[in-house]
Amino acid sequence: MLYGLVKYLENHFDIPGLGMWQYLSFRSVGAIILALLIGMIFGGRLINILRKKQIGEDIRNLGLDGQMEKKGTPTMGGIIILLSILIPILLLGDLSNIYTWLMIISTVWLGLLGFADDYIKVFRRHKEGLKGKFKIIGQVGLGIIVGSVMCFSDQVVVIDKNDPATIEVVESIEAPNGEVLSTRVATEIVGEKTTKTTIPFVKNNEFDYHWLVPAEGKWADTLTWILYVLVAIFVITAVSNGANLTDGLDGLNTGVSAIIAVVLSVLAYLSGHVIYADYLNIMYIPGAGELTVFGAAFVGALIGFLWYNCHPAQVFMGDTGSLAIGGIIAVFALAIRKELLLPLLCGIYLVEVVSVMIQTGYFKYTKKRYGEGRRVFRMAPLHHHYQKSGLHENKIVVRFWIVQILLAALTLVTLKIR
Repeated sequence: MLYGLVKYLENHFDIPGLGMWQYLSFRSVGAIILALLIGMIFGGRLINILRKKQIGEDIRNLGLDGQMEKKGTPTMGGIIILLSILIPILLLGDLSNIYTWLMIISTVWLGLLGFADDYIKVFRRHKEGLKGKFKIIGQVGLGIIVGSVMCFSDQVVVIDKNDPATIEVVESIEAPNGEVLSTRVATEIVGEKTTKTTIPFVKNNEFDYHWLVPAEGKWADTLTWILYVLVAIFVITAVSNGANLTDGLDGLNTGVSAIIAVVLSVLAYLSGHVIYADYLNIMYIPGAGELTVFGAAFVGALIGFLWYNCHPAQVFMGDTGSLAIGGIIAVFALAIRKELLLPLLCGIYLVEVVSVMIQTGYFKYTKKRYGEGRRVFRMAPLHHHYQKSGLHENKIVVRFWIVQILLAALTLVTLKIR
């Protein structure tokens, strides 16, 4: 809103200093500071409201050190994260940019889905929360929206440096009497609508989902759209559930997600900058640079929430925050066409999910074969295994952060290692 107002004033009035608003760096710094302040200042007030309303976490005794001390800690703190993201982006973001709206819709969509889950747990006293099938329906719905926008929106294009699409532009200068004085024919590079993505560690690192479609003509576009929607659904579901499982220790998911958000913001800036994209030989995505502002607000919101979520936590994010965080990361990666980097960048999420799958699968297998269920880990997800092994919660969290920093560095290195 402020960005649109400033653009109007800049076009109609000669006011010094307004030109700074066109720079992504200026608006990104403003977004991260504003998000951080909202989280720190209004977060405390919201926590007091949640505490007065007795909206606390109902914790089952799993025999973990310090676990029962957290009983009654206010939950649904994800509202702090959502507000800290949405307010800065609505004020400082370019609301004419399709990527900005895609991220806003994703944030609100999964935030409401997680809020419904928390509401049922807290107010309806149903420990299971929202039924799994409804969560899946919500994630599938968002996947359809994201996949359709990425396939059909005229604003979602890329420019392939190796094979640029060009058009001829004819410019004519006319005299007052209509006589053509001169004509100039120029070649202009234009973006193309495509379902290309980036493959890490490969020299010619672009892959088009269209190549997997065994058809030609009008059916090819339809099948490509269906395939891409399925990819979007899988990515959104996997990452949002991975973030949800990682949210088990004070500050764990918040810190891990903040590191991931920093990397995605850097990748968005590089992909949306024609000079850097050309230098790094990556796809140039016009308009994707605006995601840097959203990414900055996302980082600021997470750090602001960490002010209250670090050990001992004064508030838990609940599914309101964890589902939204995972969904934001997934859609962000899809928008900048880096979803194939997520297994590396979100390695912590991946390990947490795999640990649960191994634990559940092995328990069912041994119960069927031997009559009693056996376990691979002391407890799943993986962070609880280390907790059961006697490590202090703070040590587990910080070590997971360190591993995530290493994964983030490796992800950025993929820009040059091919």
